[in-house]
Amino acid sequence: MRILLAEDDALLGDGLRAGLRQHGFLVDWVRDGHAAQRELRAGVYAAAVLDLGLPLLDGLDVLQRVRQANVATPVLVLTARDAVPDRVRGLDSGADDYVVKPVDLQELAARLRALVRRSHGQPQEVLRVQDVSLDPAARQVTMAGEPVALSTREFDLLQTLMLNAGRVLSREQLEQHLYSWGHEVDSNAIEVHIHHLRRKLRPEFIVTLRGVGYTVVRPPGQG
Repeated sequence: MRILLAEDDALLGDGLRAGLRQHGFLVDWVRDGHAAQRELRAGVYAAAVLDLGLPLLDGLDVLQRVRQANVATPVLVLTARDAVPDRVRGLDSGADDYVVKPVDLQELAARLRALVRRSHGQPQEVLRVQDVSLDPAARQVTMAGEPVALSTREFDLLQTLMLNAGRVLSREQLEQHLYSWGHEVDSNAIEVHIHHLRRKLRPEFIVTLRGVGYTVVRPPGQG
């Protein structure tokens, strides 16, 4: 999952980026409020971690402006402002979660997974489509109860498709979900990963709509 980190403290930001990467997140890091607002308005992130004490534009102002622009990206506020009125202002301004520094990285990763899951209408931690199950926390996949070994990129692609089950995603949309800044993307990279997933799962699990994109289909009655 690709997330945005908005934190001006270089040491903390570097530690958060490294730690979240270890938990399987793709992290784009910005250090001021203007950059945070610009990136959030681009709408390519599964979630964002937002510090309130940002230079150029305060985090609360960032949050209020992107919500006024109808940006629905889940936002977790991570701040040293721990007074109850500060928390209330943060949540009332559009934050989906509010965490006071310092924070345990495992807890932060779990909260981000929960935000992403809820934003896609997924009540359970483990994603299930047909007989395929994907555990984002353990980064494990099974099909009909049997483990399936996937590369990091294959796992991220499958997770994106399963989170959006029933929705068709274009190649460009999938690239935005799977690649953070500084990564060169081969023109056929998504097609190659789709091919590998079909071989490891089964060909019909991922459906191609020619000229449109890819989807996985949840059977009627499956939650």
